[in-house]
Amino acid sequence: RRYWHPIAGVGELEASFFGTKEVRVLGEDLVLFRDTSGRLGLIERWCAHRRVNLAYGVVEEDGLRCQYHGWKFDVEGDCLDIPNAPEGETFKQKVRTNAYPTVERAGIVWAYMGPTALMPELPEFEWMRVPESHRYVNKFLVEGNYAQALEGEVDSSHVSFLHSRVDSEYGAGSLAALGPRQPYMARDKTPRWVTNETEYGLMLAAQRNAEQHTFH
Repeated sequence: RRYWHPIAGVGELEASFFGTKEVRVLGEDLVLFRDTSGRLGLIERWCAHRRVNLAYGVVEEDGLRCQYHGWKFDVEGDCLDIPNAPEGETFKQKVRTNAYPTVERAGIVWAYMGPTALMPELPEFEWMRVPESHRYVNKFLVEGNYAQALEGEVDSSHVSFLHSRVDSEYGAGSLAALGPRQPYMARDKTPRWVTNETEYGLMLAAQRNAEQHTFH
């Protein structure tokens, strides 16, 4: 929880009919929204009153209003309005819902779900600093464990086997999709690893034979 997590593309929220988006992060059901003042909010998906899905709520200037009984919550998780009860004006101060900080950067909405006192700085990857014209944001679902996905990303040798189909009809999963790298991946199936331990982590590179006296 002590990391900033990319939870949605900004375009996903803008394309939403209700101006909201259901997200599930670290086992929690949440709803992302932008109030009409422009502030991003990430709060618990289920209304604190009758557990109604707030993804179908009404986005207003200062928060998100539940469509069932009108209870309204702001981006901080505070209850702003309880219009269906006479004690609403005083009772609302006792009502809160879970809420997490969000930041919009490089076409992505990032969320922090850890202790406020331990909140780190937002990552500053190189692709986050380039103009929008030089950046492409994509999203896909990996139905697997995070550690397995990470291990696959740094396992270069499997590409020569699992992704060995070179016919373009196989699309993104084929070696053909790798473009100029494809011949080297197909020819040299035993890459050599080069590692470099730095202050910020471990750098990895897989080296394959290319043309004579050269490597890829």
